[in-house]
Amino acid sequence: MTLASIVFVAFLRTGPVVESADVTLVTGAGASGAARFVLAGALCGLLAAVVMDLPMSKQADGFTPAYVAAAVLRRVAPESVSFAEAVVVHHVTGALAGVLYTLLYLAVAVVLPPLSAVGGVGLLPHLAATVGVSAFVYSFFAHLVLPRAGRRIYEERATAVRGQWLRSTLVFGVVLAGVAPTLTTLV
Repeated sequence: MTLASIVFVAFLRTGPVVESADVTLVTGAGASGAARFVLAGALCGLLAAVVMDLPMSKQADGFTPAYVAAAVLRRVAPESVSFAEAVVVHHVTGALAGVLYTLLYLAVAVVLPPLSAVGGVGLLPHLAATVGVSAFVYSFFAHLVLPRAGRRIYEERATAVRGQWLRSTLVFGVVLAGVAPTLTTLV
């Protein structure tokens, strides 16, 4: 069974997506509950990206991945990107990472037992999705985007940028881990 088919099955299920004892997680009937869960994930990712701004702003090369990503989208050199453009791309990417978290959570929740509830999510699927998304975000920018789009930056400061981006991504993961259980119960 592919990841897409697992997610599709989770979206189409009637009733709760995951149940643990008497606690219903990710409530709602079928697709509408899943849609609210995806919206909550996007909000979690956006909030995690906003909080991630703090460690990024304290590091010399902290916003470099945001500049590089914005440069890729605009098809210009990273030096041509304004700070506002870089921050917008960073925050939109955070929201998309939150959506990826929810899709990964739904896929993992079909396979892994929740063990216990943490707010509105099962513990094991939540931890797996949080670690998976954080690893993906770091790997995607540090090993795919930066070497391909930020050639000069990559050649001059790759190790420093990757180290700073790793620390910032860890902040993203911690915030996502803490916020997702709460926001998924509210949306």
